[in-house]
Amino acid sequence: MYSVLRVSEFNTEDAEKSHRERRGSTGTLNIPLDNSRYNDYYWEMLQKRKAARKVRAPQMQLEALVFVNLLRAADALARGAEALLKPTGLSATQYNVLRILRGAGQEGLACREVGCRMISRDPDITRLMDRMESRGLIARARGEEDRRVVKSRLTAEGLRILVELDAPVQELHRRQLHHLPAKELRQLSRLLERARTQAETPCSPE
Repeated sequence: MYSVLRVSEFNTEDAEKSHRERRGSTGTLNIPLDNSRYNDYYWEMLQKRKAARKVRAPQMQLEALVFVNLLRAADALARGAEALLKPTGLSATQYNVLRILRGAGQEGLACREVGCRMISRDPDITRLMDRMESRGLIARARGEEDRRVVKSRLTAEGLRILVELDAPVQELHRRQLHHLPAKELRQLSRLLERARTQAETPCSPE
């Protein structure tokens, strides 16, 4: 019994070439009684397809997918904040330091305490605060109770910049996340906090 030849089996260049070779000088098809070579061709192509499927990248695990989405979301949101801060000459890290020191009040904070409270920990927090002090954004002085401890406080200039940024930053957050209902935002915040708590390395200010 002759094998059945389907049109889908001849959708490659090799099939077209074989098709041309089967035509005689008159242009008519010259199909032999034994068409096993076409079966061989089909079998070879089938094996190539199976081999191609085997080398595909494995499906991403759910945890890896969440990890990638978190990084991409954080990067996209951070770009908006960087664009907002650019006219002030502040980096996102410097803005974070100003916010931390405003929350500390007149008491101020030691350098290591500031480092532990930062969103993105800076490996050289001392040099970062040196630059901020030279710009007049913060002031540092030794503590009255322990002279070995140097505490940083927000200056009037640093406070002025923060006040000017408060409303634009709030508006930025609203634009970026207003499409999510309040219930989903609260749920997202709780989930992110749980993930961070599990992965975060404890920071000691001592």
